[in-house]
Amino acid sequence: MNPMLDKLSTLWPEMTLLAGACVCMLAGLSGSAVVRRSPRWIAAVSLLLAGLCVATSSVAEPRHTGAALVGVAGLAVYVKMAIVAVGLLLLLIASQVPDRLRQTQDAEAATGRGGVFDPAGVMRGEFFAFFLLSLCGAMLCAGAEDLVWLFLALELTSLPTYVMVATSRDRAGAQESAVKYFFLGAMAAAVFLYGFALIYGATGSTQYDQIAAFVHAQSASGQALPPLFIVGLVLAVVGVSFKIAAVPMHFYAADVYQGAAGPVTAFLAFVPKTAGFVSLIGLLGPACQANAEQLQPVIWLLWIMAVLSMTVGNTLGLLQHNVKRVLAYSSIAHSGYMLVGLIAAVAAATTPGAVTAGEHLGNGVAALLFYLVAYGLATLGAFAVLGCVTTDQGDEAQTYDDIAGLGQRHPLLGVIMLISVLSLVGLPPMVGFLGKIYLFGSAIQHGYIWLVIIAVLNSAISAVYYLRIIGACYFAKPNDQTQVAVSPAVQLGALVAAVGAVMLGVAGGRLVDAARDAAAPPDAAVVETAPLPDGDAESWSPQWADTSVKW
Repeated sequence: MNPMLDKLSTLWPEMTLLAGACVCMLAGLSGSAVVRRSPRWIAAVSLLLAGLCVATSSVAEPRHTGAALVGVAGLAVYVKMAIVAVGLLLLLIASQVPDRLRQTQDAEAATGRGGVFDPAGVMRGEFFAFFLLSLCGAMLCAGAEDLVWLFLALELTSLPTYVMVATSRDRAGAQESAVKYFFLGAMAAAVFLYGFALIYGATGSTQYDQIAAFVHAQSASGQALPPLFIVGLVLAVVGVSFKIAAVPMHFYAADVYQGAAGPVTAFLAFVPKTAGFVSLIGLLGPACQANAEQLQPVIWLLWIMAVLSMTVGNTLGLLQHNVKRVLAYSSIAHSGYMLVGLIAAVAAATTPGAVTAGEHLGNGVAALLFYLVAYGLATLGAFAVLGCVTTDQGDEAQTYDDIAGLGQRHPLLGVIMLISVLSLVGLPPMVGFLGKIYLFGSAIQHGYIWLVIIAVLNSAISAVYYLRIIGACYFAKPNDQTQVAVSPAVQLGALVAAVGAVMLGVAGGRLVDAARDAAAPPDAAVVETAPLPDGDAESWSPQWADTSVKW
């Protein structure tokens, strides 16, 4: 079969979301009020169809050794299903965002009075179209096997979010945060794109399999990796760290999380972070055909990023009085925790005789994939609750005072916030506890004791500001200057997320197994020979043919 057609046959979920985005855009411009209100339903149907496509469509196996750190097919299926599941919950809590905008309300009111409909005033079609496009980009990151493909997928994930942030609230702060987000995102894209260019210059290819073959040939012959390749990989990792809000690309997080509407902030906390970590797995996979000594600069970079992200995030979180900023710095810290799992994964791939993929605690990639879902559920519930509380000025809850007494005024929202925060802390029986056990356990298996000690200390520090949120909800005097308005869709989405956080913590074996299977390499990797970038095919093929994937 033609390789291009073979690849396209795996993209039915992405094509479904793309078609849904186009239909949402057109429906939002309709002169009929009923059709204009349909984009949220169109987006829901598109996500359900995409999930069906993931479950039923054939997924191509990786054709080359080292195509990624893991079996590409299993990783793609897991990530796409996670995006569909969490995406549906995000859609529930974001379903009312366009209707709350003043310009949407004014345009609909003018039409109801017999005026001329102004399609530029209603944001429903654009909002849900960008929602689907960003999810589509994250899915494409999971199946990327080429640097060019990865770059386009990352940008498709990020570009719609800039617009979603700017249009999610009738506040100047939303536009300001979107501008900051856009320019910092452009800088990050330039950094990792330059890294991609250096990797191409060193290896002569943008395809993962050929990059992996080059690295393996260098390692097998005892040669050091070219400095150009190491520098390119470092720049690529630093640039992509913008998507996961990790140090040193974390500066935008607090302002953007504060400026965007709560449901959009929840979207930012999960979708770009998932795309970023999946991209890091893909980028580091070919490099892990080398040994640990050759990759020391990259391993140290990840180690420093993890420590700084955890420490900076939790320390600055202690100093905040704005709850959304607290959760923003919490997101930075959680990226640090997940980098611990990624470091363990790199150690397993580059160390002979390391823990195999089948062992739960030793598999850093499986732990990372599991924790992405755990974090997504917890942060979704927290931001959904914040979005339900409004001040007298019509703004969302921002400070601890705004959510004071929430557990007494609305017990269900209080319980959802309690479960979400406890899961973020990592206390049993919440899924966050199980996720941290796997993350830190994988690092211990590979000798990163000090890294785990730092992570545990940071988790203890984070409990201070998380418990302040719980204290404000349950032990502070109720604030009569705020109102609690809960739509059925938002309440359902937040409740499902909270129940999921508890159920997966108590009986999360199925998700653990799914993450383990997603992180497992193919049983037998058959490597197709390809010429060296300099054309020396005779010395190229025998050095890496019949070599099994290390991960």
